[in-house]
This record gives sequence, C-alpha cells and structure tokens, in this order.
Amino acid sequence: MWLCLALAVILFFVIRWYRESQTVENLREKYVFITGCDSGFGNQLARQLDLEGLRVLAACLTEKGAKELQRVSTDRLKTTILDVTSTESIVAATEWVKSCVGDKGLWGLVNNAGVAHPTAPNEWLTKDDFVKILNVNLIGLIDVTLHMLPLVKKARGRVVNVASIFGRLSFLGGGYCPSKYGVEAFSDSLRRELHPFGVKIAIIEPGFFLTGMTNIQTHLDCMRQQWASTPQEVKDSYGETYFNRCYQLVKEDMVRRCDTNLYLVTDCMEHALISKHPRTRYSAGWDSQFFFVPLSYLPTAVADLVLTWSQPKPAQAV
Repeated sequence: MWLCLALAVILFFVIRWYRESQTVENLREKYVFITGCDSGFGNQLARQLDLEGLRVLAACLTEKGAKELQRVSTDRLKTTILDVTSTESIVAATEWVKSCVGDKGLWGLVNNAGVAHPTAPNEWLTKDDFVKILNVNLIGLIDVTLHMLPLVKKARGRVVNVASIFGRLSFLGGGYCPSKYGVEAFSDSLRRELHPFGVKIAIIEPGFFLTGMTNIQTHLDCMRQQWASTPQEVKDSYGETYFNRCYQLVKEDMVRRCDTNLYLVTDCMEHALISKHPRTRYSAGWDSQFFFVPLSYLPTAVADLVLTWSQPKPAQAV
C-alpha cells in the first residue's frame, strides 16, 4: 500500500512539473503592465521580463525611478508615471497602455505596488494610518484592475496580484495585514468571475524579503514616530520597556529574517505570466513555503502560541 501511495505522489509531481513547464507561444508579442517598478520586486521583474523578450510596460511612482529603469533596460521596455491612489492617474495610465497594445490587448497585469508603513501595535495607530496603507495596497490595486480588465479580457491574459504571507497569518498591527487579506479575497472572487473569459488570476505570497518597502531604518524610524504620538494613557499600559524590546526585536529580526534573493519572488511572477498552466497561489520564499503556509493550516491556538512566544509583555499585562 505504501509503495502505491509513494508512486501516486511521485506521479502527481511529475505530471504537475510537465504541465507547468509548458509555456505560452509568441511571448515576444505579449504586453505586460507592472505597477510599482521604482524598486524591489517590480523593478526586478520588469528587467527580467525585458531580457526574456516580452514587451514590458512599467509604471513607476517617480520620474527618477522611471528614468533609472529605462537606463538599464532595452528599447522594448516603456515606462510611465502612476500613482495607484489617484483614479485620474490610473485613467491616464490606462489610456497610455491602450495606445501601446493596440488590438492585441494586455496579456499580463501585475499589481505589485505596495507600502508597509506605518506598522505598529494597532492601539498606537489612527484611522488615517490604516487608510494610508489600504489606499495603496488594496483600493489602488482594485482600481487599477478594474480599469485594465477590458484590455486583459481582450488578450485572454493574466492578472498577477502580489499579496503576502500576511494575507494568511496576521501578526503585525496596522493596515498591511488587512490589506493583504483583502487582496486574497478580491483575487479569489475575480478568478471565479473571469474564468469563463479565459483570464487566469494568480496570487503571489512572499515571505520576508529585503526591498525598499522593508527598509530597516525606515521601519524603525516609523516605530519611534508612532510611539511618540501615542496617547500617554496607552503608553503607560505598554511601558517604555515594551517599546524598547519591540524596537530591538524588529531591528534584529529584519536583518536575520529578510531574504535578499528577490528572484525567489520574481521567478514566481514570471511563471504565472508565461506558463500555460499557472498556479493559483505561489508561496515565494523558503519561510513562506516551509513555515508560514504550514503554520496557517494548524489550529489557531497553536499558531497563536508559535507567533507570540518570543514577544515581550506589556507593563499592564494580566
């Protein structure tokens, strides 16, 4: 019996490998629009797909980011400026994409733009702190997708949404985790709605990676600012020792945990765009695949214990 089970498992992975190794045809004629290309995953994916011969339409937030990306790319790659929190900017970018793709439609839409700050215990934050992140990571992603969908449907193409392992397990305060849970939910509903049109939706769930969004000093400075603006009553309930311990843990953990090999993420994005049979979800990074995803399937009490055992205790903890 065990031999039959082992053979069945091996056969499953062989078949999956064969299916996923098949790529779509005429890649050099396909257009891919990527948001958040100033740095990090978006910047690397744009350069990676450009080298593969795809026609990359890269959206950057700043002129500086666009010029630098254009400098290190081929003439096939084109850039535009996009603020995903502005519908006016999104409409302008959509018209620009239409002028680039013509009757071919848009093969790939990669929603990569995102922010992570401010991140702190929820009680230290305000509504505006949450809105700041949600507007970029979730509402902006939805707005871009809704405007670009007619072009993607015309090409019977792909939408690749960058979520996070924090879209499965929420253990950071602030708007980042809720925004990524929202990306997961939106992507799931979109996948089922667009299946009859031949459009495929893929979700990327990276673990800890060192990008511009996870700049350590920026994160630490943000923590100090949030602590300084926290009402005194709340400060007293947590205590200065709690803050200092959290600050030190973040400083040490981000250096220790964050992977610098961004190809672990961009290779997943590329596969979602060029494979005939892309996956629904890609767990990008060793920590995502072998720690966070398995942990997300365990009972909540077990996950809570694992995620909180090393955290400091507030001054007024029971």
